[in-house]
Amino acid sequence: MTTTHPPAPSSKVPVPSSISPEAQRYLSSENPFGDSPEPADLADTQAWIRWVESRDRVIVERLESLLPADLPLERSEFELDGVSTYVLRPDHVPDGPDTPIYLDIHGGALIIGGGEACRLMASGGALGRSMITWAVDYRMPPLHPFPAGLDDCVAVYRKALEERAPADLFVGGGSAGGNLAAALILRAKDEGLPMPAALVLGTPEVDLTESGDSFHTNLGFDHVLSPLMNVNLLYANGHDLTEPYLSPLFGDLTGFPPTILFTGTRDLFLSNTVRMHRKLRAAGVEAELHVGEAMPHGGFGGTTPEDQALAGEIAGFLERHRRR
Repeated sequence: MTTTHPPAPSSKVPVPSSISPEAQRYLSSENPFGDSPEPADLADTQAWIRWVESRDRVIVERLESLLPADLPLERSEFELDGVSTYVLRPDHVPDGPDTPIYLDIHGGALIIGGGEACRLMASGGALGRSMITWAVDYRMPPLHPFPAGLDDCVAVYRKALEERAPADLFVGGGSAGGNLAAALILRAKDEGLPMPAALVLGTPEVDLTESGDSFHTNLGFDHVLSPLMNVNLLYANGHDLTEPYLSPLFGDLTGFPPTILFTGTRDLFLSNTVRMHRKLRAAGVEAELHVGEAMPHGGFGGTTPEDQALAGEIAGFLERHRRR
């Protein structure tokens, strides 16, 4: 089975003067993660494996160039049914039974970002939290499609509940990680598990049908992201893309924990995030939304004033929902 992407706009929208010089430089540069279209044939497993490996190499190389080798983090890991979870504790954070655990679910279009990429992606965020981060290296396609990754995240959440009270647990994810984080909450609710203290959804991939307005209006203007329908279909493995565990936007969000969501005006997933925010609010959930000016998917690379301001908002949100 093959799918095709709609054509991207032929002209590039100008970089605005309304953002910082650092953010302007980021938008003026090439895609930091390169441009390598995914395989067209969903049945060509080996081609998908090669593509995933090439994408992971790019991510690891970029992160290693940005992160110092001597990060002040204590690192360890544990396995649960053969799936690794990386445990990252900043040096200034006590290793005690009352220290909150942040369950970090990595992004990567539901197919990339595993292994070393998972650990590196979680390391930067772990430094900004006064918590112990658990980064789940969940299984992914082409060998492990839905629901394998979600099953792994739920299993690790159950283990976290054995270690901490729900009030000392936080869950977060960006992009594909936002999809799995929201789906995890739906599964936890359906299975009668207690909710965590709060939820962080960064430009979440909560609608795999790609039905939102920004999939058209921001097509070609997002600095990082293109449509992902081929990957979505590979991940879904024949399931209907509107199933709530695949597209949490279509689930019952009643009873969700307090949630912070963030996106940008150039983000292809802007509609995903806005619609999720409105649906959470309609369900009576405490939810706040932050939209960055001219920000593409995932931000401006992590080092601009805009990125730092957003990180401060997230840190403040987590602190407000931390048990005293």
